[in-house]
Amino acid sequence: MAVLWLDEIGADDVDIVGGKGASLGELTGAGLPVPSGFVVEAAAYRSFLEATGIDDELFSVVDVDVEDSAALSSAAERAQELILDAPIPAEVEAEITEAYESLGDGDAFVAVRSSATAEDLPDASFAGQQETFLNVTGEDLLDRVRECWASLFTQRAIYYRQKQGFDHSVVDIAVVVQRMVDAERSGVMFTSHPSTGDPRMIVEAAWGLGEAVVSGSVSPDNYIVDRQNGSVEQVTVADKKVMHEKDAETGETVERPVPEDRREERVLTDEHLSALIELGEAVEEHYGTPQDVEWAMVEGEIHMLQSRPITTIDDAGGADDSAPASALDDMSLDGKQDSAADGGAVTEQSGGDDATGEHLLSGLGSSPGTVSGAVRLVGKLDELDKVGEGDVIVTEMTTPDMVPAMKRAAGIVTDEGGMTSHAAIVSRELGVPAVVGTGGATTALDDGQVVTIDGEKGTVVEGRETTSEEPEPVEDARPSTPVKPMTATEVKVNVSIPEAAERAAATGADGVGLLRIEHMVLSLDKTPERYVSEHGERAYIDELVDGIRTVADEFYPRPVRVRTLDAPTDEFRELEGGEDEPDEHNPMLGYRGIRRSLDRPDVFGYELAAFRRLFEMGYDNIEIMFPLVNDAEDVLRARRLMEDAGIDPDKRSWGVMIETPASALGVESMAEAGIDFASFGTNDLTQYTLAVDRNNGAVADRFDELHPAVLELISTTIETCREHDIDTSICGQAGSKPDMVDALVNEGITSISANVDAVRDVQHEVKRVEQRLMLESVR
Repeated sequence: MAVLWLDEIGADDVDIVGGKGASLGELTGAGLPVPSGFVVEAAAYRSFLEATGIDDELFSVVDVDVEDSAALSSAAERAQELILDAPIPAEVEAEITEAYESLGDGDAFVAVRSSATAEDLPDASFAGQQETFLNVTGEDLLDRVRECWASLFTQRAIYYRQKQGFDHSVVDIAVVVQRMVDAERSGVMFTSHPSTGDPRMIVEAAWGLGEAVVSGSVSPDNYIVDRQNGSVEQVTVADKKVMHEKDAETGETVERPVPEDRREERVLTDEHLSALIELGEAVEEHYGTPQDVEWAMVEGEIHMLQSRPITTIDDAGGADDSAPASALDDMSLDGKQDSAADGGAVTEQSGGDDATGEHLLSGLGSSPGTVSGAVRLVGKLDELDKVGEGDVIVTEMTTPDMVPAMKRAAGIVTDEGGMTSHAAIVSRELGVPAVVGTGGATTALDDGQVVTIDGEKGTVVEGRETTSEEPEPVEDARPSTPVKPMTATEVKVNVSIPEAAERAAATGADGVGLLRIEHMVLSLDKTPERYVSEHGERAYIDELVDGIRTVADEFYPRPVRVRTLDAPTDEFRELEGGEDEPDEHNPMLGYRGIRRSLDRPDVFGYELAAFRRLFEMGYDNIEIMFPLVNDAEDVLRARRLMEDAGIDPDKRSWGVMIETPASALGVESMAEAGIDFASFGTNDLTQYTLAVDRNNGAVADRFDELHPAVLELISTTIETCREHDIDTSICGQAGSKPDMVDALVNEGITSISANVDAVRDVQHEVKRVEQRLMLESVR
């Protein structure tokens, strides 16, 4: 069998029909409004490779150094050539043709969409890397299916898979064929904020087919809705210059100018929004996780085209590590101030610029962070080579082929696009600050011009960001370690993924206060047990060593504090092998942290083996940190396991997270057990002290890291640790807040670890508090 209908498949069929197909089948089964269609199974692609005999050469061809642009280009060209020149087996061709004819009278217009078996996963998004074809008819269907198969080996797909650690030979591709929806209006909806995870729905909408929104060729309207009361908080009406629609004569998808009277007309009424919000709530309730939904509307009727998990919310511990609020959070509902560039969105944006240069442009802050660099205008793909480390890419809109250059860049600025455009999504995933939808960056900025972009406020200003105390040189746009204020209290940085190490090191932080192992593990898409069973212990240990080593190299000899695995069971359940995980009502209170490690010493032993190998390699700047400990018994058991693994606890720096009242109150006994440091995880400590579920929007207003009870536990812990010569630190989100910094420095904390974009501010706040304390002591 080569074909399955959408109502025959569900979420568990990713291996058969790919991520997109499984999602559409699941949505169809849930009774949601999905256009009818079928899927050409992944097995059909695999049988095509085997029947034509091209598989061995295909996988050999793509085994290249993806950082070598010429080699990558050559590999992609040959791989696609192999597929496009090979015939589809007759039996597969017959099934596809028969299914298509069943959709209508044999001349139905359909959308043909790739559905790779490794896309739309909870922790890695491959969406948009393979091809989609709209308004296809029967005579072209088979060719489009083959082109979808070939798109599995574009430069962007090869690059991304290899960087994510996916073996090319085990990733298959299915093809979804659905009846076209001739959309009057369409767009994308995030059921939670894609950067921060806040309980706000963000809807983007434009006229015509949704391809214009997803590709970024149009800056869409943007609507923000408070999920708790359903009110429309903010509306940004964009100047929508173009739209995609079906040509009545040829049936092809074409791009046309939007009529003048509709360019600045609001696409969605409040009634439209209400219907979309109702749909969004239903989708998220069905999946149990925030969703990125593609939708289309015809005569007021909504059709769902896709739904996938939002992968850009940094939620290793829930809301604690969410990015700073987007510029969208600062836009007023009825403002009508034009963007600095012609054609920008009609909105009002609050907040001034921190950089001292002239304000040049405004747009949507789609990926948080502030960065300076030299502008590199990119109009064609062959201009990507001029983008170097630390440059700012300025382009009309990004495409998936630009990903390698985007990874090198310090920042991204685009003319077109919204929060759901390619530029916005990829920038958030890469951690690169981005401003999209400026309306005219490519004409307003010059090649080589040094600018500062603020990916939170959505601004572009002239020159390099400076401070009144320590101006930074302008002559070089490459990242440099800034001159940091001299402070007695160390200021470190939190690092979520190894790929962020270089950017984090460039902050001039005193080291890494928190490097999470779980991001390295979750990116494997398999539970540790499943990965070891399929690839062996050595391969799993190698993955951990490589990830930790990347960060340790960037910071050496500055210390890098690595937290052992602390993923809750709901995150493990989404991985291959996760079906054996406990089904917990509140995973944040359950089987995670040191309690999982101690319960599974064989799996924990792989982490310890990775640490031992790193120590043997000479990485004496690595420190081990155990999460969610409760008492000295946890510490002693972990210590014994370190010894069993060949690590001498008396010769290495190791410590614990203080995340429960029990650990705060019992820190003296843990000090006696031999720890070298104690680090506050304020998000969990607040949650457990105040009995407030930090992921529960109904009680979010009661979550307060500065609550007197939380501060008392912190104060008592610091005092006890000072008596026992134990270092103290904080690595939770609250460490980036000025009020918390003030309280911690007053108490005498050893170090504060902040998010990458907050390091400089924390350094100056620490300096200010320390100077005040010195002045008060003199007086």
